[in-house]
Amino acid sequence: MQSYLLPILAVGIGIVLALITKHKKTIYTKLLLSFSGAFLLALTLFDLLPEVYHHLEAKATGLYIMCGILLQIILEFFSKGAEHGHVHIHKNETAFPWLLFVSLCLHSFLEGFPIHEHNDMVYGVLVHKIPIAALISAFLLQSNFSRLQVIGFLTVFTLMTPLGTYISNATAINIEYLTMINAIVIGIFFHISTTILFESSEGHKFNLSKLVAIILGIGIAYMI
Repeated sequence: MQSYLLPILAVGIGIVLALITKHKKTIYTKLLLSFSGAFLLALTLFDLLPEVYHHLEAKATGLYIMCGILLQIILEFFSKGAEHGHVHIHKNETAFPWLLFVSLCLHSFLEGFPIHEHNDMVYGVLVHKIPIAALISAFLLQSNFSRLQVIGFLTVFTLMTPLGTYISNATAINIEYLTMINAIVIGIFFHISTTILFESSEGHKFNLSKLVAIILGIGIAYMI
């Protein structure tokens, strides 16, 4: 049950953080992003990647992972990088951001699939979604979209990851096809987490707090 509830809880926590921080991107949100990027990358390497390579031929696995990276690049063309903390919604904009909505929902849907066989991955998704949900919520709440549009956006976004998990659990998907999807999701996770980790700090200066957050993320993922 936690495989379905934790991703939902993550979005709820993100919304609360957006309200507490008064819709602003704080240093704590940036540190949480760094922690989540390291944690998600480490869990993917420690838990998901070995299992995928166990079920698929090595070169084919690499191809599917590269397809996942390319897919995420395409999604970010429409979302402008919202999956790793870059949300750009103009306050005066009134047209509903369909491209952002669809790309984020597809990303969230796919990231639910690895939770099927890898219960630890739910924690990676949980930690990843909290800062992203906080930033998305912050920008939606300060936009000119109607309350119904904001609620609809966040509700569908919240349910997409549990939906992906449900489909991977409840439908008779061939294990080879499911592993292929998981390999694609690995590529998505690789792109997002490395983008978060390797983005320059403000002023291109060494950031000790960010380094500590990254080390903590890797260490906790290793101990799970």
